[in-house]
Amino acid sequence: MKRFNSSNVRWGVIGAGSVCEKKSAPAMNKVTDSSVVAVMRRNAEKAKDYAERHGIPKWYADADELINDPEVNAVYIATPPNSHLELTKKAVEAGKPVYVEKPMARNHAECLEMIKVCEDAGLPLYVAYYRRTLPNFLKVKSLIEEGAIGDPRYVHITINQSKHPDVIKDESNWRIDPEVAGGGYFYDLGSHQLDYLDFLFGPMKEVNGVAANQSGDYPAEDIVLGNITFENGVLGSGNWCFTTGETSQKDEIVIIGNKGEIRFPCFWGTSVTLKKDGMPDEVFEFEMPENIQFYLIQSIVNELLEKGGNCPSTGVSAARTNWAMEQMTKNFN
Repeated sequence: MKRFNSSNVRWGVIGAGSVCEKKSAPAMNKVTDSSVVAVMRRNAEKAKDYAERHGIPKWYADADELINDPEVNAVYIATPPNSHLELTKKAVEAGKPVYVEKPMARNHAECLEMIKVCEDAGLPLYVAYYRRTLPNFLKVKSLIEEGAIGDPRYVHITINQSKHPDVIKDESNWRIDPEVAGGGYFYDLGSHQLDYLDFLFGPMKEVNGVAANQSGDYPAEDIVLGNITFENGVLGSGNWCFTTGETSQKDEIVIIGNKGEIRFPCFWGTSVTLKKDGMPDEVFEFEMPENIQFYLIQSIVNELLEKGGNCPSTGVSAARTNWAMEQMTKNFN
């Protein structure tokens, strides 16, 4: 990686929409030696409004202008996935590191192209899989590594949701348009879970699955069932259904070992429950940072400024998640 020749990270944010209101961009102003100096939205009025509300000195309605602003030395791409590849290329051409929202791109091929252009330029590529840095998810990882449940045997993901309130046939809802998002809510939410399993157990060796659209409400898949074999021998499975009744709603990951199990939610809660043979259950509770991406952004800034440590979520790791999702949904695509 080329040396980052600056004593602070000055972010330019492309796509200052809902994810930037609290989850991400505000954290960039809280991390030491980091600040947002410019934001961009295609709607100039909305770009100006965001900048004024968040105290950002510059705003643009054109991504090229932001990328080529000499004050900007790192680019955060918070747009829908169909523009991630193009914007990454432009940022790299300008010689600037890239932090991109998840999923990394619409498909694995686009991910590989993003990795290549960044590697060829000697620039880092980071992806917003922030669960790799949150305390509840790190606790699960430490429990496994210390042998709290013995040898892990398998992991299972369940997410059941009733019809999402924004499931309407409206072009503004890009999350259910495969041409924009790569898939449906499985790509939006399941990507977090699959990336976290990659963080826990390492790369997946074999993945297969079946996907369908049972409701007919939109073109993307609304149910996915998948199976996983990790390189380390742990097995995994998952079911993602976004059209259940409210009584069936569930968000849980369970890891089974030969001496116990760990249960925890991915989205609806922050507790971790440890069950061990012959022992009372232990429940660990955690508080999250006000801006959920804070710790991941802090790791990026620390890496760029050589302040110790590396960001745990890179283009290389994130591309593996896109590959896994493709394997699970290829019968549908």
